[in-house]
Amino acid sequence: MTPLLTRKTAAALAGLALAALAGCTSPAEKGGPEAVGSNGPARPAKAVPAAPAGLAGMPPLLDPNDVYAADRPGRLSPVVKDFPSRVYVPNTTSNTVSVIDPVTYKVVDTIPVGVQPQHVVPSWDLKTLWVNNNRGHTLTPINPATGEAGKPVEVHDPYNLYFTPNGKYAVVMASMDRELVFRDPHTMDRVKTVPVSCYGVNHADFSADGRYFIVSCEFSGELLKVDTERMEVVGQQKIPFEGAMPQDVKISPDGKTFYVADMMAHGMWVLDGEKFTTPTLLPTGKGCHGLYVSRDSREMYVSNRGEGTISVFDFPKNRLTKKWVLPDGGSPDMGGVSADGKVLWLSGRYDGEVYAVDTTTGKQLARIPVGGGPHGLAVYPQPGRYSLGHTGIFR
Repeated sequence: MTPLLTRKTAAALAGLALAALAGCTSPAEKGGPEAVGSNGPARPAKAVPAAPAGLAGMPPLLDPNDVYAADRPGRLSPVVKDFPSRVYVPNTTSNTVSVIDPVTYKVVDTIPVGVQPQHVVPSWDLKTLWVNNNRGHTLTPINPATGEAGKPVEVHDPYNLYFTPNGKYAVVMASMDRELVFRDPHTMDRVKTVPVSCYGVNHADFSADGRYFIVSCEFSGELLKVDTERMEVVGQQKIPFEGAMPQDVKISPDGKTFYVADMMAHGMWVLDGEKFTTPTLLPTGKGCHGLYVSRDSREMYVSNRGEGTISVFDFPKNRLTKKWVLPDGGSPDMGGVSADGKVLWLSGRYDGEVYAVDTTTGKQLARIPVGGGPHGLAVYPQPGRYSLGHTGIFR
């Protein structure tokens, strides 16, 4: 399909229009979204150029060189510090969520939800866990303080769920509907529907400044670039691999590179998000699927679902350094890292189980039976100030 290159100029102009917002108070501090200002008259030649502005209302990064600086071990928000530590596992064929105590490695509760739950997603304000009931066309809210489920909210085709970095919108990845649906992050009322021409909108991650996000299209092997403020697709490209099937998306700590897991190309695509040029492939293992950053921002854990392994990518060295093999095999899929950074939790998609893996040694600590088809599990709570969605992308 032809890339939407004609929109790049408009996207650049939208970015310039936000430049005046540098240093503004976030909506979390003001109680609502900010107004977009103008750059005003030109400054004197001797003035120091301002840093590029981020998305209006987005809390500034704690460290401009590390988007994950707020995710250090034990740095829990006051909102979540008293929540019990649990692992929430959506079972797609059982229509339940298994709740695991990470200390005992035991299932302590099973919550009935809607049809085909795909992911458990922390809300932007960290107060709610949303279960994405894909074929049931609902979101089930879970109170992480009590573990109790609330009344389901009707949302059509919620395969995956994200939140804009300023907390202004929820973004539903409506995979079968071929839509990105921007919604109110609390009521989930529809605000804007963005039809897409690719198939299987799936996973995403946001740029360091929040101005755009990259989306994977699983069934047509494509990538989208979406302007966050304008809520429009500004770029589209076909992945250069026959039969590509892109999955999880994750940005590097320095904000310069996006990585896109591909379970048919058996590796990660390395993408320059700003230029949105053709990505290059870094092989990891058969069925490359999920991407999770370590608490020190130095490594990324890559689940290879088709071979029961986990590859470890070193950001400073810019290469793979280790590969851990699950004893007795398995199908490691989606998951997250424990609050202290010591354990990687992954669902075993085709084996009805969950794996706990030591992030220092790669040793399997536990293998826990759950329901059928476990998928996007959420480790909760985790460090961070706010959630961008999926199984827990925190900044």
